[in-house]
Amino acid sequence: MRKLILVLLALPFFSFAQEKNVVNASRLFPKGDKVAAFEKALAAHSQKYHTGTWKWRVFSIESGPDAGGYHITEGPMSWDDLDTRGDLGKAHQDDWNMNIAPLLTDRGSSMYSLYRADLSTIALTEFTDKIAINHVFPKPGYTDEMEDLIKKIKKAWENGEQTVAVYEVSSSGPQQYTFVTRYKQGLKERNTGFRKPFKERYKTSNGDTAWDDYVKAIRNMVDHSWSELLFFHKELSSK
Repeated sequence: MRKLILVLLALPFFSFAQEKNVVNASRLFPKGDKVAAFEKALAAHSQKYHTGTWKWRVFSIESGPDAGGYHITEGPMSWDDLDTRGDLGKAHQDDWNMNIAPLLTDRGSSMYSLYRADLSTIALTEFTDKIAINHVFPKPGYTDEMEDLIKKIKKAWENGEQTVAVYEVSSSGPQQYTFVTRYKQGLKERNTGFRKPFKERYKTSNGDTAWDDYVKAIRNMVDHSWSELLFFHKELSSK
């Protein structure tokens, strides 16, 4: 009986450790005259070697400073999955090194992020084909205040039925939150008048005087931010 009790007590910790809320986002930039060859090689690689936990969703970056690049999301996974991932085998590495790496420029990046269900208005795996990513970099020392602000912003998103997945970047450069707006109805959601203005929804959700506090908080807590549009490419992604 004592052993059974210990096992039951350990279950919540085991479940937490196995939570699949980690994603890896890599950015690749093919050489200008190798785009077609790159896409062909990338599609073959992702569909042969990246399945299950390691499946890929491939996006073209349509705007912003990384326009022209490709954004690859791998996962979701747990940290335990990542700990035992390895390099997916010699055939995988050989294919990458021989067929993809020679087609790339020296530019690129990779980061790990944690999906934050408590800050999001859409499930982790409820994907869409068109997305906007807003990269927000808080000043050091404002983590608690920043998350309190995001929770207020979440109320405004919910007020307008706006679907946003929030990620906290982990061990991948400066502290950062990424707000991924997933357009369930396509880019027409960006049209003026599609939903009430954010300012109006924020005040309705948090009080008439809340907007001034929001503006002050952004000025005080956010170092900088930038945004971009990305389009999903099924033909380049895992099957």
